[in-house]
Amino acid sequence: MFDEASSQPVSAAGENYIDQAAERPDQPIEHDVPAMGTRAARSPKPIRDAETFQIFAPCPVGLEEALAAEMTALGFDAVTAGRAGCHFVTDWWGVQRANLYSRLATRILVRLAHAPVRREDDILELARSVEWERWFGPEHTLRVDTSAIRSPMQSLQYCNLRAKDGICDRLREREGARPSIDTVRPDARVHLFLSADTATLYLDTSGESLFKRGWRLDKGEAPLRENLAAGLLALSGWDPEGALLDPFCGSGTILIEAAWIALGVPPGITRPFGFERLRGHQSGRWLDIKEDAQSRIRDELVAPLVGIDCDPAALEAARRNAERAHLTEDSIRFELGDARDAIAPTPTGWILTNPPYGDRLEDQDLAFWREWSSNLKKEFAGWQVNVITSDLDFPQHLRLKPLRRIPIFNGALDCRLFSFELVAQGYRD
Repeated sequence: MFDEASSQPVSAAGENYIDQAAERPDQPIEHDVPAMGTRAARSPKPIRDAETFQIFAPCPVGLEEALAAEMTALGFDAVTAGRAGCHFVTDWWGVQRANLYSRLATRILVRLAHAPVRREDDILELARSVEWERWFGPEHTLRVDTSAIRSPMQSLQYCNLRAKDGICDRLREREGARPSIDTVRPDARVHLFLSADTATLYLDTSGESLFKRGWRLDKGEAPLRENLAAGLLALSGWDPEGALLDPFCGSGTILIEAAWIALGVPPGITRPFGFERLRGHQSGRWLDIKEDAQSRIRDELVAPLVGIDCDPAALEAARRNAERAHLTEDSIRFELGDARDAIAPTPTGWILTNPPYGDRLEDQDLAFWREWSSNLKKEFAGWQVNVITSDLDFPQHLRLKPLRRIPIFNGALDCRLFSFELVAQGYRD
């Protein structure tokens, strides 16, 4: 049902690595500042199997606890949820596994330095103190990004320049040349995060954002990012052996993510990662990790996955996306239709959907939601319904009382995931 294909790199420029993430490490990392004019050997210090790293994995706001649960299930140590992400500890091979297997993380960032800072030149010295030559050198291209929360620094652009200067000064001193800057497709990415009184430097091991699985080229009008869709599936409590219906499926993101979860397809199986370009990358060992993951992929789905949409173009986009995700035609059933006429494919299951919504509902929209609600009560008794929307009055439009309302951000949009349970024989016509 799933066949691995060659990686399809995708690109994006100008993205913020840690959206709204407040880093609060317990202990700063000690560092040794090199003497000016010293020259180190070009061979990077090898990574030892026993060596561990402190990791920060950012994610969409609202998925922090779900991401922490995912990292715990993957076997990582010292997992704690933070703001817009989670922290954990692992070795270098765990870093690669996290990139390959995490469905919810946006990136896997290795913390290399953390220290108090008062002025921009402190950032320069902190950047100079890190053994960047261990990871990349003048033969690589570089990109540095900066984000901050409550930082007193006057210019984040200047802070970014100081960090970049510190990195380049270190490499020029150690290796006689500096890397070139590439803001589009760099070989190495570094992120500087500033708080009220500290700076933290991270090595980005992911490259392109992890939500870019490599299969979604066709997008709907309001697509969910892939890791958000996976997070909604986790928050909904969906059982991968249970039926799933998306009555407003659009380009199919929720259902394709569900199919990969049910089949055990690692989300990073067909894409490249930033760590593959770094010095000392052991391609043979990485290949072993991927081959082990590939061997665990299942052949068939247990329960039906159904997508309905009234737009033929959206359904065609969904089918193309599913094909690029190496899913066979019988993996997901895409149907042209109206959500108000949907029929449950099994006696019990889950509905998870991202319906169209706007800033203001017209009278005809209110009528639509009431008609959809009537269909839910009539045809889907025994099912669980989960809807993500920015309309906080949405339950009133359905005339249903939610069991849960989970705050979550879809990009910059403040949303809620409303969960309803349609109890059998609990409604009358």
